[in-house]
Amino acid sequence: MKQAEYIQSIEINALWKGGKHVRWQLNRDVNILSGINGVGKSTIINHSAKGLRLMEGGEIPAGEVAEGVTIKLFPEDATSIRFDVIRSFDRPLLNSNLLEKLADSRVQTELDWQVYKLQKRYLDYQVNIGNRMIALLTSGNPEDQKLAAQVSTAKLRFQDIMDELFRDTHKSIDRTSNEIQFIQNGEVLTPYQLSSGEKQMLVIMMTVLVENGEHYALLMDEPEISLHIEWQKQLIGLIRELNPNAQVILSTHSPALIMNGWLDIVTEVEDVTI
Repeated sequence: MKQAEYIQSIEINALWKGGKHVRWQLNRDVNILSGINGVGKSTIINHSAKGLRLMEGGEIPAGEVAEGVTIKLFPEDATSIRFDVIRSFDRPLLNSNLLEKLADSRVQTELDWQVYKLQKRYLDYQVNIGNRMIALLTSGNPEDQKLAAQVSTAKLRFQDIMDELFRDTHKSIDRTSNEIQFIQNGEVLTPYQLSSGEKQMLVIMMTVLVENGEHYALLMDEPEISLHIEWQKQLIGLIRELNPNAQVILSTHSPALIMNGWLDIVTEVEDVTI
C-alpha cells in the first residue's frame, strides 16, 4: 500500500437538492474555504469528512470513498492517505453508552473526548521517538548519535508552544509527566480543567505533533471557534511548523485566521460549486 503525499481534489456529486456539485482542486499545503454564513462551507467540509470516513482518523483510500464522494491523491499511484479531523465545538457528550464505558469521569464534552483519545496517541508517540533515539545512540555510528538529539525536537517545540500560548494565565506544560498536564501557580491541572479555547488549541497542537512529521490530511471546520484573535493569527503557522508535511483543509469566516500570509490561497464556496 503506497501512502499519498496529499489530496489533489475532492469531488462531491449532488451535494444539495437541485444537483449542485463540488469540485475542489487542493493545494499541497494549506486550503481555506470561505464564504458567508449559510453558503455551504461547513456542509462541504462535513460531507467530505463523512464521505472520507473522517469520524475518527486513520487512512482513506483513493477513488470513490463513499456514494458521490471521490478523492484524487498525489502521486496518482498512491492507494491511501493518512488523515486527522478536528472538531472544534465543545458540546456535551450525549452518547450514554460511551459515557458508561469510559473509566475517566472527567470526560464530559466532545473536546474532552478528543483529549482522552490523544493521550494514548501521545504516549505511543513518545515510545516511538524513544525507540528511535535508542537505536541511533547504540548504532555505533557517530553521525547517528548526532541525529539522536534531533529526534525529540518536535516534542520540545510543542512544549514551548504550549507554554508560550498559555503564558498569560500562568500555565506551563508539565515536562516531567508522561501524560499531558499543566502546572499553574504550583498546582497540577489536567487538560480537562482547561477552558474550551485552551482545550481546543491543545487538541489541534497535539494532533499535529503525534502525526510525527508524516504526510497527513488535516480537516477542520471553523477551527477558530473559542480561540481569541492572537491565537487565530498564529494557528496555521504553528500547524505548519510542527508538521510541514500536513495538508491543512479548513473552512472559516474569520479574517484573523488568514492574516499571516494566507489571504492569497482562500477559496470561495462559489468557486468550487458547479
